[in-house]
Amino acid sequence: MTTGKKAGTAASKVLRDGRTSRTSKTAAASALSQRPTRKK
Repeated sequence: MTTGKKAGTAASKVLRDGRTSRTSKTAAASALSQRPTRKK
């Protein structure tokens, strides 16, 4: 299962926000790691 574009965008925002908890960042990183690779 891969993460959708909206979820990936939200996860990216969580990682860039310095106010989020470590748990949130771990979940966001996990979601981003499941993103499909971009094909050029």
